[in-house]
Amino acid sequence: MIRTRSIIALIKEAVVGSQKDYTTLSIRYSLLLLAIPMILEMVMESLFALVDVYFVSKLGTDEVAAVGLTESMMMIVYSIAIGISMAASAMVARRVGEKDIGRASMVAGQVLYIGLGVSSIISVIGLLFAPDFLEMMGANDHVIQIGTPYMRWLLGGNVVIVLLFLINAIFRGAGNAQITMRTLWLANGLNIILDPILIFGIGPFPALGLEGAAIATTTGRGIGVLYQLYHLFGGKGLLQVTAKQLQVHWDIIKRLLNVALGGTGQFLISSASWIFLMRIISEFESEALAGYTIAIRVIIFTILPAWGMSNAASTMVGQNLGAGHPGRAEATVWKAAFYNVVFLGVVSVLFFLFSDEIIRQFSKDEKVIQYGVQCLQVICFGYMAFAYGMVIGQAFNGAGDTKTPTKVNFLIFWLIQIPLAYLLALHLGYGPLGVFVAIAVSQALLALTNILIFKQGKWKNISI
Repeated sequence: MIRTRSIIALIKEAVVGSQKDYTTLSIRYSLLLLAIPMILEMVMESLFALVDVYFVSKLGTDEVAAVGLTESMMMIVYSIAIGISMAASAMVARRVGEKDIGRASMVAGQVLYIGLGVSSIISVIGLLFAPDFLEMMGANDHVIQIGTPYMRWLLGGNVVIVLLFLINAIFRGAGNAQITMRTLWLANGLNIILDPILIFGIGPFPALGLEGAAIATTTGRGIGVLYQLYHLFGGKGLLQVTAKQLQVHWDIIKRLLNVALGGTGQFLISSASWIFLMRIISEFESEALAGYTIAIRVIIFTILPAWGMSNAASTMVGQNLGAGHPGRAEATVWKAAFYNVVFLGVVSVLFFLFSDEIIRQFSKDEKVIQYGVQCLQVICFGYMAFAYGMVIGQAFNGAGDTKTPTKVNFLIFWLIQIPLAYLLALHLGYGPLGVFVAIAVSQALLALTNILIFKQGKWKNISI
């Protein structure tokens, strides 16, 4: 009973939030205080991913395929946003660890300029070339027809996605995980409510089909950004961006871009590999593409909460390096990795045993179910290795060493995963199964490579 009460008290403290010095509290306590709201934040993000594909799947197989192809292109946007957000989080965390809050707020101001500039360029490209992107990805005429408005909404309105990532990264670096949690709960909660209303036309709203899903996403995330800006400019948290912090400081922007370049590079490499994998699968029947898309959404449902633990470790690495505690930073990473292994180990067993029941919640097409089950069962074999890989990769990023994961990602995804998937799927005749096997193998190799490099300790000497 006492233990249960203490756990409930810890969760309440983590969710309600108060300013803490995570460089002096015990590692386990600090990690849990940061990880709990970050995990809850990611739970809502992953829940939205499942709910979204659930409603879209009611429209048909081609609609699900359009979502899958669009998501592949959106991964490029996510990669850029994540790359910049890693630089923002690492630099804010380092300044907070040094107890230089004014400088941390100044970094936050410069991050906004970078986000607005990048998203403007992406919007123009997305609005002009959406149908061309779908055709390039191998979509049939019907998928291009229904998918073009969907992709235009998401790429054209990418500013809300970019800012959502960047501002949350600012708060995360400052150790204010509660605001990031509330932001995604608000944004994705609205998205989940609006999805069926706009897709199927409930009440006075017209049935917009697949385009309605895109409008729901853009609206929910836009409101989430407004909530973030309120706290960034007028809230009572650690960081307060004022007119002074909004003055352009090119030296800070240059350093942010230098770190962001590596972060963007590593995720662009990863995302581009997913696009190639999607392109390989599109060589087969549309049911394979739909099954793969559903399975990946289910996988994301469990991976994103694990990213919450990884992000907590990243914040603590940055703050502890700023405070001059590299040993404490390293100990944090190993403890977070252990927690992740336990969690994803349990998930992998559940996926293997109940994959059929899970996929059937999203489709009644037996071929779609067959491919989805196969994908889920094969990829889950690499889950425990992936648990280590994601935590250590985020530790590098938290230290500001974004170039090491970039090199590792290029090696694993481009020189191993893509050729292996192509060989197994198309040349050896294993079909989509070959792609699934290539994913599981590459994730295991990624984790092993990250562990070997992390143990060398060069990341402790990175200056940002």
